[in-house]
Amino acid sequence: MTPGGTPGAPGVVVVTGVGRYLGAHVAARLAADPRIERVIGVDPTTPGPEFTDLLDRVERVRLDLGSLAGLLADLDVDAVVHLALVSAPDPQHGGRTAMKEQNVIGTMQLLAACQRAPRLRKLVVRSSTAAYGASFRDPAVFTEETEPREVPRGGFGRDILDIEGYVRGFRRRRPDVTATVLRFAPFIGSTADTTLTRYFSQPFVPTVFGRDPRLQFVHFDDALEVLHRSIAEDHPGTYNVAGPGVLSLSQAIRRAGRVAVPVLEPGLSGAAALARNLGFGRYGLDQVDLFVHGRVVDTSRLEREYGFTPRSTAAAFDDFIRAHHGGVVLTRDTLTAAEQLVLESIRQVRSAVQERS
Repeated sequence: MTPGGTPGAPGVVVVTGVGRYLGAHVAARLAADPRIERVIGVDPTTPGPEFTDLLDRVERVRLDLGSLAGLLADLDVDAVVHLALVSAPDPQHGGRTAMKEQNVIGTMQLLAACQRAPRLRKLVVRSSTAAYGASFRDPAVFTEETEPREVPRGGFGRDILDIEGYVRGFRRRRPDVTATVLRFAPFIGSTADTTLTRYFSQPFVPTVFGRDPRLQFVHFDDALEVLHRSIAEDHPGTYNVAGPGVLSLSQAIRRAGRVAVPVLEPGLSGAAALARNLGFGRYGLDQVDLFVHGRVVDTSRLEREYGFTPRSTAAAFDDFIRAHHGGVVLTRDTLTAAEQLVLESIRQVRSAVQERS
């Protein structure tokens, strides 16, 4: 038992979002824990074939969050792990509207169901350090008590603020339930496939001219460990989850063996659009602001209460590099588009210098 923990793992656990990578791995890990009797994975869609073996011990239910109340009551659920969040809008699946419906409305429906579940005693909610936003007014390090200096520009950051507000209301209505909120830094590692890993997998990485933000990551395996401990033990409260130490963006790009392409700050959105067109993932204002201003959080509360320290940001990033080295193929179209990006950034810089002179 870790410091702050109490004995007794829950008997029946519901995990939302098992159709996604994180949810599937968390559910599988909990199902392998002999202290937990049943793990029920909930998702409105059937998990893909890549998760079939992984979810072998998990009972799967096709259900949206609005229909969760009956399941929690009928199965006498002890704990809920809420992982069904979307971190970036997908234009092919409803865009920003669908994203907010999933994140905010879905969480409201889940919390309403949890409030009516008489046997529920534990709730774990995935959150993000995006709750702090990213601006030039930020402190050097965020603690869990730090309020954002500005409302995040990106949709995911705003959703996270709404979600955490609803969880605070739930805590007041159900003080008997141990509620844990985990603010994760961006995931990275040998198996992670995220907007961030796709950004660093590009042969030419767009950066902001004159900016070199400090970044923190958390290794995917360490995120799984913290989520597992949050269910198997009692850790009420809100926790920053990140690897100790920082990497500057320039350091990360050099470690990844990529080439930085500086653009003026107003042009970064255009560079992100180009990256989307080249198939390198979806980039929103949350990611743009992170690459402009950076973000560093204090993790001493996590280390103290969980008795666990994630591997460092540098070690997590190096694991990602080892797994992805040489994974990008430079096609003729990719090189042409990158050259255009470099030329456009040069024109922008020259234009800005001429305007100032």
